[in-house]
Amino acid sequence: MRAPEFWSGGGGGLVPMLLSPFSALYAAATARRMARPGWQAPVPVICCGNATAGGAGKTTVALDLGRRLGNRGIGAHFLLRGYGGRIKGPARVDHVLHDSTAVGDEALLLAAERPTWVAADRAAGARAAIAANAQAIVMDDGLQNPTLAKDLSLLVIDGVSGFGNGRVIPAGPLREPVWAAASRCNAAIMIGEDETGALAQLPPGLPVLHARLKPGPEAELLAGQPVFAFCGIANPRKFFSTLQEAGAFVAGRQAYADHYPFDEGDLRELLAEADALRATPVTTRKDFVRIPPAFRNRVTVVTVLLEWVEPAAIEGLLDPVAARVPVPA
Repeated sequence: MRAPEFWSGGGGGLVPMLLSPFSALYAAATARRMARPGWQAPVPVICCGNATAGGAGKTTVALDLGRRLGNRGIGAHFLLRGYGGRIKGPARVDHVLHDSTAVGDEALLLAAERPTWVAADRAAGARAAIAANAQAIVMDDGLQNPTLAKDLSLLVIDGVSGFGNGRVIPAGPLREPVWAAASRCNAAIMIGEDETGALAQLPPGLPVLHARLKPGPEAELLAGQPVFAFCGIANPRKFFSTLQEAGAFVAGRQAYADHYPFDEGDLRELLAEADALRATPVTTRKDFVRIPPAFRNRVTVVTVLLEWVEPAAIEGLLDPVAARVPVPA
């Protein structure tokens, strides 16, 4: 689904006001749920979460942290709910057995790099990962899930959308008030420029790390070339901007709702439009795994990487986590 227009911008307006009683009930239910203690795993658990519904860059951050832990010799496993997939888990993601309808698109991206588990019950998923020799667990989302205790919680914020209109679901995009989410986090991560003043809503004293998205190496081949860009992500503008930053000429673009399930008809239309523009059809890694396999060889994938303004800051947050990794017997 696509987020309602009134979720962005200021918090005023008749519809958000009328929905505010339901928002209060939603926030209260979340607070009661989060008051319950979670299972303390014998290995460190890192949570890349956010305060809003929809994408903020959590998967990109999780991938980066998995690589950093790997560089330290730590065998981290990814854990997530598997949004959009039918499997409740716990189940280890297998590219041969699973597609995006089974485990969701983010799970397939994560599993391309490290062992990845989908589980509606995060504690059960963590137990399964530990039984499979996980030395650390990196959660993609789960800040509002109390079943698993976290050693390091990071509040990921998209600089373009921030916290939307600042209201809780259904009056706005927040899963809970900003202060409530931030109170359980060790630091916030601002991806891109803070275009909405989101940082001013954070509690004083919460460390803020800054990062930006940069095009992956394959984007260099598109410099100066016409492209037809399409995607079904929470913030399509980020993808289009990434292509322009890489020097590509965006001759056409098409945005779909987040996690949009592409079918063969969609791809025929998209490829026909790209052909009419004499442009290369391009999309994101997340969208690519939802494209029918028969069409994938005609679409170019452009990846993004996370670039930290101060890499030492994120490494410093990982130091105490690494110290908790059990020493092999």
